[in-house]
Amino acid sequence: MEKLHEKIIKDVNPALMKQFNYQCAMQVPAVKKVVVNMGLGEALQDAKVIDQAVKQLAVITGQKPLVTKARKSIATFKLRKGLSIGASVTLRKERMYAFLNRLINVALPRVKDFKGLSSKGMDGRGNFSLGIKEQIIFPEIDYDSIDKVRGMNISIVTTAKTDEEGLGLLKAIGIPFRN
Repeated sequence: MEKLHEKIIKDVNPALMKQFNYQCAMQVPAVKKVVVNMGLGEALQDAKVIDQAVKQLAVITGQKPLVTKARKSIATFKLRKGLSIGASVTLRKERMYAFLNRLINVALPRVKDFKGLSSKGMDGRGNFSLGIKEQIIFPEIDYDSIDKVRGMNISIVTTAKTDEEGLGLLKAIGIPFRN
C-alpha cells in the first residue's frame, strides 16, 4: 500500500491545481495537523478513567496525549478549576499521515452501517471535524482490555481558505464523504 504522503504529492496536488486553477504549487491546500480529543466527563467521579483514556489514545495515535484540565469552575457540573476532564493529541507530519491512513482505510470501514461522512463538519475555513462514537473501531485497541466504550473528536486542520477547497483536498486524499 502506497504511503498517503507520497500519494498526496504524486496524485492529489496536481489534481487540485487543475481543479481550482492554481498558478503555483504553493497555493494547493495541505493538511497541517490532526487533533484527536477525548472529553471525559465521567472522570469527575473516577480518576482512573483518565489513565485508561490516555493509554488508549496513545495506542491509537502513537503519541503521548496531553491531559486537559478544566479552565473554570462550574457548580452545576460539580466541576472545579484544574480538574482533569479530557485527553488530547496533536499529530503532525509522518504520524499525522499514518493516523489518517489508518482512519480512512481501516477504522472508518469498520463502523457499523457506515455510509460516508457528512460534509457538514466543515467549519467555514476549510477545516473538518468528525465525531467517532466508539474507540474500538481502531484495530490497535484490544476489545477485552477496555473498561468502557468512549467516543472521540477528530479535527483535520488544513491550509485551505474555503470549505470547497478543503473538501476537495479531503475527498482527493480519500476521506469517504456522502454525496
